[in-house]
Amino acid sequence: MGILGGTFDPIHRGHADLGRAVEATVGLTELIVLPTRVPPHRPPPVASGFHRFAMASLAVLDSPDWRVSDLELARPVPSFTSATLASFRASGYRPSELFFIVGADAFAEIDTWNGYPAILDAAHFAVVSRPGHPVTDLARRLPALAGRMAFAPPGTAIDEAPRITLIDAATADVSSTAIRARCAAGQAIDDLVLPAVGQHIARHGLYSPAQVTDDGVDPHHEHAAGRLHGQG
Repeated sequence: MGILGGTFDPIHRGHADLGRAVEATVGLTELIVLPTRVPPHRPPPVASGFHRFAMASLAVLDSPDWRVSDLELARPVPSFTSATLASFRASGYRPSELFFIVGADAFAEIDTWNGYPAILDAAHFAVVSRPGHPVTDLARRLPALAGRMAFAPPGTAIDEAPRITLIDAATADVSSTAIRARCAAGQAIDDLVLPAVGQHIARHGLYSPAQVTDDGVDPHHEHAAGRLHGQG
C-alpha cells in the first residue's frame, strides 16, 4: 500500500506524478491519499478540510486503485507521519507492506520530523525527485542515511526490511502556493491541476482574494467525507 500525505491545498499534478512514479516502480496494489488537517511544519491551510478532501477525491476518480482517507482530517492534532503510520500498523499492516511517498525536497528535512529516526522503521520510504531536488543529491545531504538508500528501477522487488527507495522520475514543476497565487490574481490554472479539481476551485471561488482563511474542518466535513470516501 502506498500512502501519499499532504495538505493538498490544492492537490495538483505534481502530487499525482509522485504517486504514479511509485506505483509504476514498486507495483503498488493500492494507494491512499491522506489530506492533513493540521500540518506540523507549515501554516494552516487556506481551504477547509471539506474542500481539500473533495478535491483529493475528484483527483483520484480516474485511478481505480487510489482512494482518499479522512484519517488525519478527523484528528484535531498536528498530522505527524509517525502517528499516521502507527495507525496503519494498529490496523494490521506490517512495515514492509507500507510505502510512504514523499518528494525529495521534503525528505531532505526528515531529521526534523517527529519520531526520527525510528519513523524510518515504520514503513518503506519511497522518495521521488522534484524539480530542483533530485534524489541523486540525498546521499550527500543526508550522509547518515546513505547506507539505507537504494535506487529502484521499474520492476525492482522491495526487501522485507524497510528501506529508503529512491526514484528518479520526472514530476510536474508546480506548487500549491503558485496555484493559490494564480487564483488570487485571476489567472488560469488549467496546466497545474486536473480538470475536475480546477472546476471545483472555480465553482466554489477557492483561493480568490475574498476567501476567508479557514484553518479548521468544515462543520459539514464528517457527513461529506463519509459520502465521498468511496470515490476513486
